[in-house]
Amino acid sequence: MISENHSVFRPDPTPLTTAILVLDECNTLSFAAAVDPMRAANRRAGKPLFQWQFFTADGRPAGLTSGLSITGQPISNLTKCDLLLVVAGFRLEDHATPNLLASLRRIAAQGTTIAAIDGGPWLLARAGLLDDHTATTHWEDLEEFATRFPHVTTRRDRFCVSGRFATSGGAAPCIDMMLHLIDTRFGADLARRVGGAFLYDPMPAGSQAITAAPRPVGRNPRLARALERMEATLSDPLPIPEIAAHAGLSPRALELRFQAHLGQSPKATYLQMRLQEALRLATDTSLPVRDIALATGFNAPANFARSFKSAHGQSVRVLRASQG
Repeated sequence: MISENHSVFRPDPTPLTTAILVLDECNTLSFAAAVDPMRAANRRAGKPLFQWQFFTADGRPAGLTSGLSITGQPISNLTKCDLLLVVAGFRLEDHATPNLLASLRRIAAQGTTIAAIDGGPWLLARAGLLDDHTATTHWEDLEEFATRFPHVTTRRDRFCVSGRFATSGGAAPCIDMMLHLIDTRFGADLARRVGGAFLYDPMPAGSQAITAAPRPVGRNPRLARALERMEATLSDPLPIPEIAAHAGLSPRALELRFQAHLGQSPKATYLQMRLQEALRLATDTSLPVRDIALATGFNAPANFARSFKSAHGQSVRVLRASQG
């Protein structure tokens, strides 16, 4: 979803002064996906189209999930920029401090375009900046994001640009968003050359599909369609024959493809996907166990408890207690 009025996402040869806010426990690939397209654009253009500085929440180094540290000034010191990139990953509620949210509101009030990556959209929404805007976030968090922020129009897109706010999911959607920025501001030829620098094929025009389907099914579009349908219906599982029909296969043909490519039945795969999502919700959110059960298609709490413990070796309560 793209609506670009009053943002840097428009034709303009003027270089962009860019601030990059990096938060603890952000994904290293997401960080690189935000920074490297700018570096490559400068190199391919032979001039500084992007000039950037790093900032952290409080001036202390931000630790990435890989163990790398990014140093920068505290975000409260940022006075002015054309574009702010917010890169976040885990522990979003911990990061959403009054000081950080106040800084985001202050920077937005100056007319700055803000692009948020991976968990970054959560922080913009917590600051109230995405109300009445269209936005997306990492695909794993879409349902919780939509529930938590009802005044935001949440879309299952790789990236969204709405007014002066841009949001994207993880690393690959961020590259798509950055290439779109380069395309609309500095031209399609430069965007193609930047994409070529990474041997990266941008998403096809008009395509915003998100899928977490395993890589081997890329050559099996019907299997991918079945997996995408399963992923989209974790909270209300469909009968396997209906999944097969959606993929244009008979139930028996679907069974054979799953066994050949994934080594298990469609039913087992569907259950595995639901229980993996349940583990994520148990680990990354504070949702009550009953809500986790309902969000993953278990209407009977006892059935959910047995299935979760069988899959993950412990109950939700014990898992959470072990995490402190």
